[in-house]
Amino acid sequence: MKLRTMLMWCAALTVIATAEAEVRMPAIFTDHMVLQQQTDARLWGWATPNKRVTVRPTWNNETYATRADQEGRWRIELPTPEAGGPYELTISDGEELTLQNVMLGEVWVCSGQSNMEMPMKGFKNQPVENGNIDAAKGTNPNIRLFTVKRNAQLEEVDDVIGAWAEAKPLSIRDFSATAYYFGRMLEEELQVPVGLICVAWGGSACEAWMTPEMLAAFPQVKLPSTQAEVDKTKQRCPTALWNGMLKPLVGLSMRGVIWYQGCDNWNRAYYYADLHATLIRGWRAQWGIGDFPFFYCQIAPFDYDIITAQGQPRYNSAYLREQQAKVEHMVPNSGMVVLLDKGMKDGIHPYDKQTPGERLALHALAKTYGFEGIYCDSPIYKSMEVVGNTIEISFDRSPMWISCKHAFESKWVKIAGEDRVFHPAKAKIKQKKLIVSSDAVPHPVAVRYGFEDWVEGDLFGSDGLPISSFRTDDWPDPAPIKE
Repeated sequence: MKLRTMLMWCAALTVIATAEAEVRMPAIFTDHMVLQQQTDARLWGWATPNKRVTVRPTWNNETYATRADQEGRWRIELPTPEAGGPYELTISDGEELTLQNVMLGEVWVCSGQSNMEMPMKGFKNQPVENGNIDAAKGTNPNIRLFTVKRNAQLEEVDDVIGAWAEAKPLSIRDFSATAYYFGRMLEEELQVPVGLICVAWGGSACEAWMTPEMLAAFPQVKLPSTQAEVDKTKQRCPTALWNGMLKPLVGLSMRGVIWYQGCDNWNRAYYYADLHATLIRGWRAQWGIGDFPFFYCQIAPFDYDIITAQGQPRYNSAYLREQQAKVEHMVPNSGMVVLLDKGMKDGIHPYDKQTPGERLALHALAKTYGFEGIYCDSPIYKSMEVVGNTIEISFDRSPMWISCKHAFESKWVKIAGEDRVFHPAKAKIKQKKLIVSSDAVPHPVAVRYGFEDWVEGDLFGSDGLPISSFRTDDWPDPAPIKE
């Protein structure tokens, strides 16, 4: 009996060892995937330790070889031609694995919190505008979608959970709406396959998507030391989403990143510009493919009093928007989408996801793909000049001057004197300047536009891109108001 039991265990172990020795690929390398075109595409996986591993793509039927290390890990770079497909990839260490329906095209990572994660079918009680119709009409084998399953971890993991799918009504409904609209516009204009990888979690903190090394410059951030700490705060736990969701993708050959995050950081805005710039630099260093494009959305207006518990401090999210606006000037090859005209006073998840997605696509088309005739940057505050009892505001990035939703006068401008008390102002457009005044402020010194939680942005460049909230002063952020 003992001998029979021993033989059974040996047979079982042999089966396990054989299974572990089979060549395997991470979830991001599967049927229906998109590989980045015209580059040395990086692939990796597991195989029998020390064995020769070959990769043969059908776009040229050449064989590329590497060798698995003592732990069975292998990595290879595969030169890819211009966009096309579908192709097959055969990987072998003696046992073959064939990936089918593989396309070559443009790959983008789409990350952030709930406004990136929000799928085309919406959240409960929160629909996506036109999401059902656009999903129904969206069948397109040139668009491929991959969603990384939520996973918060104390330590870095090797793989993610997810699967590639062609764009069809069902797969589109479950995919990020912002990312889908971004990818749809790219595919329409580039006429090449587009692969979108959504790595997002609603309510996630910027700090959760960073490594301990990236966070070393921010002593106010407390790193977790146990998985129990991670499990307690999950998507808000520093490093937890880097470890569990992003790290397994690092090194993947791709074109760039789009990002929509910030709401969770509204109550600690004072260091967000440095934090987010550090995240971008850190991701680029980890990826090792240069300063890839990084385009991001500024948070939309919302009445944060709705989610502020009674007795808790109340923060002005305009300071977070101000910090976000600094980032595109701190890191190269980046750009910010302004959404001051697309918020919802009573909803932190605006129903319109086509606008942010397509404004992100404008950045990619103009800055990454070199399309001429596309303008993507919102006008920004340049300078002010006191002229009598008025202040004249000038803007950069406004070659066609500025415009206003309400004829030539904005409803969201305030003005202050030396007492630093802001009063509603008359704000009229005169050619390329904004002329601001108030009878209550005979000697003005500062102007603010849209500098509150909730506003309906009404100043635009003539290309229809909204101007971000801004202030001409540098007065300290006041202490939070307690109810």
